[in-house]
Amino acid sequence: MTTLNRAELFNGLKIKNMNKKILQELENKLEKEKENLEKELQNFAKKDPKLKGDWDTKYPKFDGGVGGQRLEEAADEVEEYVTLLPIEAGLELKLQTVNLALEKIKKGKYGKCEKCKKPISIERLKIFPEARTCKKCKK
Repeated sequence: MTTLNRAELFNGLKIKNMNKKILQELENKLEKEKENLEKELQNFAKKDPKLKGDWDTKYPKFDGGVGGQRLEEAADEVEEYVTLLPIEAGLELKLQTVNLALEKIKKGKYGKCEKCKKPISIERLKIFPEARTCKKCKK
C-alpha cells in the first residue's frame, strides 16, 4: 500500500465525498458540452443508426448536369467532404469521451483516474470534466 501525502489524502476525501452540488454542476457542464457537440455534428453529419455513437459525414449528392462548371462544383463538394472527415472524427471522439464521463457519473465511478486509480482533483474536473486521468498520469 502506498503512502499518501496530506494533499492526496485530502483530495481523495474530497472526491470520495464529492459534494452533490459540485457533481451536479459537472454533470450539467457535460450535458451542455454533449448538446453542443451534437449540434455541431448535425451541421454536416448524421447519426449512423446501425452503430451507436457513430456519425457519418454527409456525402455530396450529384444531380448530374453537364459541362465544365458542373464538374468544378462536384470537385468542390468532394473537397469539402474530405475536409470534414477529420473534423467529424475529432468531434465524435470528444462526444464519446463526454458520454463516457456521463456514464461514469450514473454508475458512481466518476472522478477516478483510469491509470493509477487515484481520485482526479476537483480542480481538474472543473476545468476538464471529461478527464479520464489525473494530472500526474496525463503526462
